[in-house]
Amino acid sequence: MTFSLILRDPETGEFGSAISSSSPAVAARCVNLADGVGGAHSQNVTDPRLGPALIERMRAGDSAQEALDAVVAGADPSTIDFRQLLVLDAEGRAAVFSGGRALGNFGAATRENAVAGGNMLAGLEVLDALVDTALSASGRIEERLLAALRAAVAAGGEEGPVHSAGLAVVGNAGWRVTDLRVDWHEDPIEELGRVLDEWLPQRDDYVSRGLDPSAAPSYGVPGDE
Repeated sequence: MTFSLILRDPETGEFGSAISSSSPAVAARCVNLADGVGGAHSQNVTDPRLGPALIERMRAGDSAQEALDAVVAGADPSTIDFRQLLVLDAEGRAAVFSGGRALGNFGAATRENAVAGGNMLAGLEVLDALVDTALSASGRIEERLLAALRAAVAAGGEEGPVHSAGLAVVGNAGWRVTDLRVDWHEDPIEELGRVLDEWLPQRDDYVSRGLDPSAAPSYGVPGDE
């Protein structure tokens, strides 16, 4: 039902997430990012409470693996076997849990500064395409995340069509500096790319607006000329 990626940019300190699924609104349920802390995805038969729990463990000082071990150990034993969890910490260390009742062809791929996971996949090569493309592509982290999603589709993607996708980034602003979602579309990744093309040139200006409204540029909308 889902393939996803968490990426750390060691030069900028940004963390990014990219995700796509046959289910609607996947990014609303699965993605968790925190400035300077890391990222966590809770997917497959998703329990949206697990991602924030992983972030809080890392915020308290746990490594990715320590956070994962603690959250899995403390989870409901009757349901944790349905879950798939991806974690990436502030040092770029990855950890993964895939319960034995994850759906279809499932697995994960880890590298320094990147982790990918998925279920109901056409093949596990989809996960290598995600992480390797994200780490080798050029551009801003958002562009690298989008390139990784496109590479995953080219490598086979899910067994069936995907209908939702999302892309999010945190840096040091205190909020998601990019948070884009396509909740239902016949080609959600390409639609996400269209939205990103519109968003990315304005991203830093919207950060400036949040931090110092008096220095923010106008976009010519009524009342803001």
